[in-house]
Amino acid sequence: MTRVRFAPSPTGRFHIGSARTALYNVLLARQSSGQFILRIEDTDTKRSTPESLAEIQEALRWLGLQWDEGPGVGGPHAPYNQLARRELYQQHAQLLLDNGHAYRCFCSAERLKAVREQQQKAKQPTRYDGTCRELSREESERRAAAGEPFVIRFKTPKDGSTTVRDELRGDITVENTTIDDYILVKTDGLALYHLAAMVDDHEMGITHVLRGSEWLGTFPLHALIIRAFGWPEPKWCHLSVFLKPTGKGKMSKRDVTSEQSIYALELRDMGYLPEAINSWTALMGASFGAEEELLDLAGMIERFKIANLNPSPARVNFEKLDDFNGKWIRRLGITDLTGRLLPFFAKAGIDADPALLERIVPLIQPRLVTLDDAVDFAGLFFREVPASTAEALTPKGLTPLQALGALEAANALIKASTAFTTEALEPPLRTLAETLGLKPGQLFGIIRQAVTGQPVSPPLFESMEIIGREVVLGRLERAEATLRGAKSEERGA
Repeated sequence: MTRVRFAPSPTGRFHIGSARTALYNVLLARQSSGQFILRIEDTDTKRSTPESLAEIQEALRWLGLQWDEGPGVGGPHAPYNQLARRELYQQHAQLLLDNGHAYRCFCSAERLKAVREQQQKAKQPTRYDGTCRELSREESERRAAAGEPFVIRFKTPKDGSTTVRDELRGDITVENTTIDDYILVKTDGLALYHLAAMVDDHEMGITHVLRGSEWLGTFPLHALIIRAFGWPEPKWCHLSVFLKPTGKGKMSKRDVTSEQSIYALELRDMGYLPEAINSWTALMGASFGAEEELLDLAGMIERFKIANLNPSPARVNFEKLDDFNGKWIRRLGITDLTGRLLPFFAKAGIDADPALLERIVPLIQPRLVTLDDAVDFAGLFFREVPASTAEALTPKGLTPLQALGALEAANALIKASTAFTTEALEPPLRTLAETLGLKPGQLFGIIRQAVTGQPVSPPLFESMEIIGREVVLGRLERAEATLRGAKSEERGA
C-alpha cells in the first residue's frame, strides 16, 4: 500500500511550491487507495509559529488536499509533529552511536568558525575537519558524562562512493569524501531534519517521498542514514523548482507584484479558485495528457504517473493562472458560483441578496477572471449609483447637446414600452440609433453610463431588467438633467 507524506516546516507562508508538493502526494496516494500523511517538522523552534501551522492546514483544506493522518485527525503514528517525538529521535541517535555510525562532537562554535575561515582562505570546501571523529568511545562518554556540551554527527564513510536513485533523474553517484559529517542532534538535544525525517519516514511506513529538489544536495546523506539503520529505502522523487516569470532564476516572493502572489491563501483572497490553483501548479512539473488544463482532482488522480513528472525547472506564468481561473469560473454552476461570490461582496461592504445575485451571475460569469471581479461588475445592483458627469455621458465624437438629444429620445421610447424586457427594448433602441445617425454602441454607451454609472457593465438590457423600470427611468432623467446643465453652461459661454 502506498503511503506518502507532506512534511512542511511551520516557519512562513504556505506558497505554491508547497501546494504542488502536497498535491502530487495526494494524487499518488488516492490513485492507489493509499494514505496521505501530514507531518509537521517544527524543530526549528526559533522560526516556527502557530500562525504558520494554522495557515498550512487551512490552505490544504481549501485546496481540497485533506490528509488521512496528521494534526487534528490523529492516526496510528501520532504525534505528527517532530517536537513531540524528541525522545524517539534521541533513541535512534543512540543506536547510531552504539553501532559506530555517529559520534559526539565537542568542538565549540568559535573553533568551527575558525576552521571554516581557514578553509575559505585556502579555497577548500567548508566542512567539519573530523577532530572529534576519532575520539575513543570511553573518552566521548566521559566528556559527555562530565556535562561538556556536544552535538551528534553522522560518521560518513570516507572511502568509496554512494549511489542513490531518484525516480525522475535515475542513479546519482557521489564520492563519499564530498559528504560532510552532518549534525544529526544539536546541543539542546533536538534532532535536525536529516535524522528526524528519516526516522519518521521509517516509523510511519512511508513508501514514496515526493519532495522539493532543494534536498538533492543531502540526498546521499539521507540514504546513508537509512542504510546505517538497515532499513528499506522509500522511492525518492525530487520535484522541479519554479522559475521566475522571466524564466531566469528561482522564483521567490520578491519576484511578484502587488497584483500577484505565490501564497495560496492570498490567491484565495484575490478570487482564485482552488481548482485553478491545482490545475496550474500540477502542470508546472507534470503532464496529464489530452485536455489536461481543466482536469479536476478526480481527473488528475486518474491520470497521474510518476513517470510523467518533469525534473526540469518550470516557469511560473501568472497569465496562465488567470486563463485557468476564468475557465474554471465558467465551468461552475450558477448556485455554486453565487455562493463563492458572496464573501467578496461582503468584504467590499455590500450586503448582496443571494437570490438577486443568482439572477445576476449568468450576466457576469462569462466576463470574470477572478471572483473579486464580480464586485466591480455587479456592485451597481446593490448600491446607489452616483450621478455621472456630462463628460462621462458624452461619447467620443458627440457634443453634450447631441448626447442629450439621443438620451431624451431613448428615454421616451423606454417609457412608452409596454414591456420592460431585453426582447422588448433592444430592437427598437437599435432602430432609434440608426434613425439618429448614431452607432448602436454610442447610444447604448450613453444609456449604460446613465443607468449603471460606469462605461463597462454586464449586458445592458439584461441589467436594466434586473434593476427595474422605476429605477432605470429615474437614473435616465437624472442623466438628462446633468446634460441640460452642461448645455446651459455651453450657451452661457
